[in-house]
Amino acid sequence: MLYWLLKYIVLGPWLRLLYRIDVTGLENVPREGAVILAINHNTFLDSFFLPLIIKRPVTFLAKDEYFVTPGIKGYFMRLFFKGVGQVPVDRSGGDASEAALITGTRVLGEGKVLGIYPEGTRSPDGKLYRGHTGVARMALAAQAPVVPCALRGTREVQPPGKLVPRVKKVFVTIGAPLDFERYEGMDNDRFVLRSMTDEIMYEIMMLSGQEYSDMYASKAKRVLADDPPDQVDLAVTQQPANA
Repeated sequence: MLYWLLKYIVLGPWLRLLYRIDVTGLENVPREGAVILAINHNTFLDSFFLPLIIKRPVTFLAKDEYFVTPGIKGYFMRLFFKGVGQVPVDRSGGDASEAALITGTRVLGEGKVLGIYPEGTRSPDGKLYRGHTGVARMALAAQAPVVPCALRGTREVQPPGKLVPRVKKVFVTIGAPLDFERYEGMDNDRFVLRSMTDEIMYEIMMLSGQEYSDMYASKAKRVLADDPPDQVDLAVTQQPANA
C-alpha cells in the first residue's frame, strides 16, 4: 500500500511534473511473470525514476542494514525502503553476493519484477562499466527474461557529491526482452555467464549511448581516488567483449 501511495500521491506526481520523464519502450516490459530489469546506474535517484514509469511494482535488493537500524531513525528508514519496493539482503552468512543471488531468485520465483544494476555500484564518471555475472545467474536460475533499461539525464539531475537534485529532463529507454533459454542448465558455466552479461551490457550501452569501459566500476572508483581524472587511463574503452 505504501509503495502505491508514494508512487501516485506523495512522490510520483512531483517527480513527473519536475523532471518531465520521457519514456520509450514501455511495452517491452511483460505484463505478468518474472522479469529482470537490468539498468545502468548513475545516481541514487535511478531507483525512483524507473519504478515511477513501470506499471508493475519493481523490487530492488538493499543492504539489510537499512532494515535493522534501531530507534526512530531506523523505523523511518525501514518504512521508506519498504515503501520504495526494496527488500533486505541478509549478509550474515558472510557472502554478500551469494545472499543477493538467493534473495533475487526468490523474488523472481514469486513472479515479480526485479530491478538490478549489473555494474554493482554507481558509475564514478558517467561511463558504463563491466557487468557482474549475478544478473545472468539469476536469469538462468529463475528462467526469467532480462529487459535492458537505460536512464539518461539522472547524472545531470544529481551530479556526484551534490545532495540537492537539479531540475532536468530525464529519459528512460527500455529495450526488447533478452531470452536466454538456450543456456538453460548452464548456470555454473562461467563462460556462458560472462557471455550473457556482456550481451546485456551491450544492449544497455546501445540504449544509453554511454562510453563503455571494460573494468568494474568499483575498481574504477579506487583508481580515480588515487589519480586525478586527467592523469589516469581507466581501461581500454571498447564494446563489451561479446557484442
